[in-house]
Amino acid sequence: MRIDAHQHFWIYDPVRDAWIDDSMAVIRRDFLPKDLAPILKSNSIDGCVAVQADQSETETNFLLSCAAQNPFIKGIVGWVDLRSEKVEDRLAYFSQSKSFKGVRHIVQAEANDFMLGKAFQNGISKLEKFNLTYDILVFPPQLKATMILVNKFPNQKFVVDHIAKPYIKDGKIDDWQADIKELAKADNVYCKVSGMVTEADWKDWKTSDFKAYIDVIFETFGTDRVLYGSDWPVCLLAAQYEQQLNIVNEYVKSFSVEEQSKIMGQNAVRFYNLNS
Repeated sequence: MRIDAHQHFWIYDPVRDAWIDDSMAVIRRDFLPKDLAPILKSNSIDGCVAVQADQSETETNFLLSCAAQNPFIKGIVGWVDLRSEKVEDRLAYFSQSKSFKGVRHIVQAEANDFMLGKAFQNGISKLEKFNLTYDILVFPPQLKATMILVNKFPNQKFVVDHIAKPYIKDGKIDDWQADIKELAKADNVYCKVSGMVTEADWKDWKTSDFKAYIDVIFETFGTDRVLYGSDWPVCLLAAQYEQQLNIVNEYVKSFSVEEQSKIMGQNAVRFYNLNS
């Protein structure tokens, strides 16, 4: 089964979605399952994992309703306030849905040591009980705190979104590479080859821009802990769905059929415990 392990849906709200500025006008509209379904079909993708884009339980309920009405949405990564004293109750509530697979917080918008907060770590400690994953969305300067977090919870399944957003446009790699190598030593951590085109020059990227960064990911995480994700519709800022997919397809074409199957779906099925 081929899985897009990272994409988003939203009904555009100019207040809530103020992060979508004038430079992002192409995504300043609704993006719903009916828009993605034909794209997945034309690219021979069997299903997807929908990830939160807003930090509210309203968002989590919206994604769960999308999944309930569209069987191709195999799982959702929602938002729950991990710092709340009632976090365990909220996780129990949402876990009543078989589509609820994990949680994400938009840590890239927080202080570098955000994940080291006592309340946040208490929330992380509750996820394993419900067999829930945690998606790590960070910028490179936050990777050192990420290492501390994942090593503190060795039984918790984590996945790094968008290869931790290296500075591809500027060609910077050294510090990010060193931290990724250290992070990958934790075998409870996976990584998504996703979101790369929006870290490059939106108007003038080429496939070769990504090779050195993807090299690092496969050298450190191997083929058993890497998941493909499109980051649709955000990817549309820099590439059509087929274009971003082709970056990964071109890179893995020399891999064995079994390895390609893992990267393009089976690792996501295993990580998120997806139903066929």
